[in-house]
Amino acid sequence: MGPYYLAVDIGASSGKMVLGWREGEALRTQEVHRFPNGASLKNGRLCWDMEGIFREIIAGLRRCGELGKPPASMGIDTWGVDFLLLGKDGLPLDEAVSYRDKRTEGMDALLDAIIPQRELYARTGIQKQIFNTIYQLLAVQRETPRLLQQAERFLTVPDYLHYRLTGRAENEYTIATTTQLIHAETRTWDWELLERLGLPARLFRDPLPPGTALGPLLPRLAEEVGFSCQVVLPASHDTASAVLAVPAREKNFLFLSSGTWSLLGMVRQEPDCSEASRLANVTNEGGFGGTIRYLKNIMGLWMLQSLKKELGEEYTFPRLSREAEAAGRFPAALDVDDRSFLAPESMAGAVRSYCRRTGQPVPETPGELASCIYHGLAARYAQVVQELEALTNIRCPRLYLVGGGCRDGYLNRLTAQSTGKEVLAGPAEATAIGNLLAISGPPRPAEYA
Repeated sequence: MGPYYLAVDIGASSGKMVLGWREGEALRTQEVHRFPNGASLKNGRLCWDMEGIFREIIAGLRRCGELGKPPASMGIDTWGVDFLLLGKDGLPLDEAVSYRDKRTEGMDALLDAIIPQRELYARTGIQKQIFNTIYQLLAVQRETPRLLQQAERFLTVPDYLHYRLTGRAENEYTIATTTQLIHAETRTWDWELLERLGLPARLFRDPLPPGTALGPLLPRLAEEVGFSCQVVLPASHDTASAVLAVPAREKNFLFLSSGTWSLLGMVRQEPDCSEASRLANVTNEGGFGGTIRYLKNIMGLWMLQSLKKELGEEYTFPRLSREAEAAGRFPAALDVDDRSFLAPESMAGAVRSYCRRTGQPVPETPGELASCIYHGLAARYAQVVQELEALTNIRCPRLYLVGGGCRDGYLNRLTAQSTGKEVLAGPAEATAIGNLLAISGPPRPAEYA
């Protein structure tokens, strides 16, 4: 067997490292390492443990060597928008603050005073989300301006981890588009926008496309893990990797990447930065091969994950699903994208508070709470499908549901019922598979990218 390739797929709640190799036309996979992840409070802010994440990556690489399956190449994908600023010494100037931190509150009003939303969308094509990088950088500018004065490089989370492996501080295109700072037409940083925002241009380099080879592991890391390999950029935004693994053969199709977030959209060749798209809050994120992921970001399974954690260890996802189905449709409709569900101290409390605030019956039991969330998600999926088809004037008979959420049969059935689409579920590990597909092809040398 072999050669082997290694996908490092890191989400907001866990990370995994998956080896892949080809047997004829088939791609085989083997999970070699898994580790928990999550943001925690540090000095009053929600932050990611970047050192802990990097240690886990090194542990996974060592495991590959122990198995006698050192990869020829590897690449890392993660969630979007979060970042680190590096100083002249190449070290982070601050923690990697999570998008769920409250520091961006009020930053939308500040941004609107600099550039109207209509103009911003016409330039970037990215939907307004209060946690987008553009709002985070404005928060840094307001609260700790010295960081921007001292910084030499801006790196998203996967950019930083690739830098730690190779010493090369580069920006990858698909993850860069989540910052709301990439010009949709030129496919590089919007330099005029950066100037208007007062963000130093020196922090950013033209983004490289997926498939670009950054180079081998640093010698000290190669010695530590027992081998060297090429580090190749995958589609570093996890959704971009997941969409690459959608098993669709038709030209026009709907995809739903279901995990902590639900990303529902279509693959297009060109961005749509029209006023109609802006008003519908649809985003144009970069995809593999220069494609555009025309989608909406929906709250997703975060709500069920939070409820499950709150209920205690005796509640598994299958149990929560069974109790929701047994409870039937609870007579309260949730707007799952309401800001109150982004990072509440209690998800059960947030759901009940929302129902009281909107004059609806209040769920009490775990099954009733879960039922509200399940039906709220399915209803939102149906609404977004209708919006996308109306905006594009394209009707798609199938919805391809990938990611960990595709294992939830109850949600899949509700999605099929609400959207009226044929729902095809799987693969569950779409992000890792898409990552492998990107890094196992002929790598493009960075100097020619």
